[in-house]
Amino acid sequence: MTLLFLSLAPVFILLAYIYFRDKYEKEPIGLLLRGLLVGGIIIFPVAIIERGLMAAAGGIGGLIKAAYEGYVVAGGTEELFKFATVYFLFWRNKNFNEKYDGIVYAVAVSLGFAAIENIFYVFEGSYQVGFLRAITAVPAHTLFGVMMGYYLGLAKFNPERKSEFLWKALTIPWFFHGTYDFLVLSGQPLLIFCFVPLLIYMWRIGLKRMKQHSDSSIFRQTPPPPPGTIQND
Repeated sequence: MTLLFLSLAPVFILLAYIYFRDKYEKEPIGLLLRGLLVGGIIIFPVAIIERGLMAAAGGIGGLIKAAYEGYVVAGGTEELFKFATVYFLFWRNKNFNEKYDGIVYAVAVSLGFAAIENIFYVFEGSYQVGFLRAITAVPAHTLFGVMMGYYLGLAKFNPERKSEFLWKALTIPWFFHGTYDFLVLSGQPLLIFCFVPLLIYMWRIGLKRMKQHSDSSIFRQTPPPPPGTIQND
């Protein structure tokens, strides 16, 4: 039970932090639980695909292998599945009526994924693994979700630039996720040292993005109606 608590506590602490930063209208708890649940479920098809990608890599090694595992296997597969999950679960939901909501939903899915991943790692490892992941991997998944949700919010309320922002909602967390894993997997002391500044930088960017959308939520934002919709004055 202690290991389970250690695995899940940082997930719920970070989700609560993101949730209560919503200044205007809190999202339904049921939707957050749905995001957590589906985010946890997608880890299983992701794991199958990642094994296939690793098998296809052949005999590559060194930094090329670290880059492949970071940007293609982990970053690419995981962020693509998270993005698709957030989009299909929440994009058309009536409760997605503020820019900040995109952050809440994307983080819920990311932390659902992180929760199951964390359980596997912590139960296979030790308390030290749990404490280390509580301050590195779980916050990193949160920040990837913040980046994704930030651009999803922009896409929702800027239909003329929807494609641009949706593309960024996928590729920017993908890039940071890939870089994060690449540095950790590189085995090079200098690159591993860069891991800490990267995490600090992601926190700075993440907090800034949350503040931007959270501050804008004091004004109720309703997505523009679909083309052809008749509005009554």
